[in-house]
Amino acid sequence: MPRCWVELARVSNPKAPLPLDAGLKQAQRQTMFPVRDHNPSGRVPYVLYGLIASNILAYLYYSYAYSSPFELAHFYQAYAIIPAHVTTSGDGQSLLSSIFVHAGLMHLAGNMLFLWIFGDNMEEEMGHIPFLLFYLASGIGAGLIHVWSAPNSLVPTVGASGAIAGVMGGYLLLFPKAKVDILLFLIVYFRIITIPAFIMLGLWFVIQFIGGIGSSPEQGGVAYWAHAGGFVVGLILTIPLWLLRGGPAFWNETDGSPPYPGNEYTYSASHIPKLPRKRRSPGPWGK
Repeated sequence: MPRCWVELARVSNPKAPLPLDAGLKQAQRQTMFPVRDHNPSGRVPYVLYGLIASNILAYLYYSYAYSSPFELAHFYQAYAIIPAHVTTSGDGQSLLSSIFVHAGLMHLAGNMLFLWIFGDNMEEEMGHIPFLLFYLASGIGAGLIHVWSAPNSLVPTVGASGAIAGVMGGYLLLFPKAKVDILLFLIVYFRIITIPAFIMLGLWFVIQFIGGIGSSPEQGGVAYWAHAGGFVVGLILTIPLWLLRGGPAFWNETDGSPPYPGNEYTYSASHIPKLPRKRRSPGPWGK
């Protein structure tokens, strides 16, 4: 079954954190991941840019400041989610700090790719500050669900993908038929194909859910329940905005696709439509 390239990595040995290329083996196991959507934003996504820059700068900082394995292990112990610490000592700050910590370059790059693809439209619909709060709430919610799934685990957990999963859940609710280009790998063959967002995101969620059932949360690897939980949290938090847009009537009006006049929206190779940027940001709940 294909696995999409986004993860909230768990450092399997807290005394020996993942090296810089720790996400490489995970990435090599993927058979597909999205490269872009056909849903351009009409507004400058300042918060999205800030989040991506913050994650990159944070990674560069702690990779340089904590260059030895022992120093980096101490850093992970301080800022990663360790479920047993949360449940016994109420270490709630790690639910937020872990969102900005990654286990390697591939881990960081994969997460930022997903955020780049799906985040701009969510920021346009919600507005800048509401989107930031939504992103952080999704990440914290994902962390809490991970703690619930393994309350006694001592495995440090880091990554933004719980928050990004929330963005993906909200995107699914608002734009289920948006076109997404994915890079598909089949042994030695690969190509880019276009599929509806509900297929790509729905498949991703099913993979996380099945992975959560079939894996032990006490071991290192991918934190599947954090992914699935963040996705559900983000979808639920987007329901008020979806209802404000008209709920099912919004889907009937747009057919679940971005409402671009003159766009036939067939699922075949095509150019991404271009929209002029709007200068002013929307209100707290978008348009």
